[in-house]
Amino acid sequence: MTQVNLNRQDKGFTLWFTGLSGAGKSTIAEKVYQNLKEAGRNVEMLDGDVVRTNLSKGLGFSKEDRDTNIRRIGFVSKLLSRNGTIAIVAAISPYRDVRDEVREEIGDFVEVFVECSLEELTRRDVKGLYEKAIRGEIKNFTGVSDPYEEPLNPEVVVNSQHESVEESISKVMAKLNEMGYLSADMATGGSSPMVGTGRNA
Repeated sequence: MTQVNLNRQDKGFTLWFTGLSGAGKSTIAEKVYQNLKEAGRNVEMLDGDVVRTNLSKGLGFSKEDRDTNIRRIGFVSKLLSRNGTIAIVAAISPYRDVRDEVREEIGDFVEVFVECSLEELTRRDVKGLYEKAIRGEIKNFTGVSDPYEEPLNPEVVVNSQHESVEESISKVMAKLNEMGYLSADMATGGSSPMVGTGRNA
């Protein structure tokens, strides 16, 4: 059982969404960001695709490059969190060891696993990237030709295949309240369409 520390409501922390490409990480994270922003909290959003374009330009998709990308996101998140800001991260972050390393570095870290089957991801992929990866036309594609290591003990598990966006958001907000990071009167809700797939972190 998580020990609630009411003093956490004044602290920054990192809310880290992990899951396969197209699972809905950014969709859920962006709505949580909006909820927190509207509630007057200091919050910043770090999306894996955006970070690769800016902070990690030039990195490839080897394990070493992926780990470097995640460590960079983690470093920025740590700076934000220790200065009272909520850092929301939406990145595939496929390797468990580097996610755990970032967790250890940051301390105030909440991991959200956005679960979705490969079959459903392939069905909803308007870009056809999963089908190309399955045919071998795209190399090092996470979940097909490159591994994705699911979290062993995430604070929150949401399933975008079987839950609405609103249900997933409510799970995340309820857990943050349970852990003492948010007050009980924090509002949830709203919806937006699922984002397209990419190969982010």
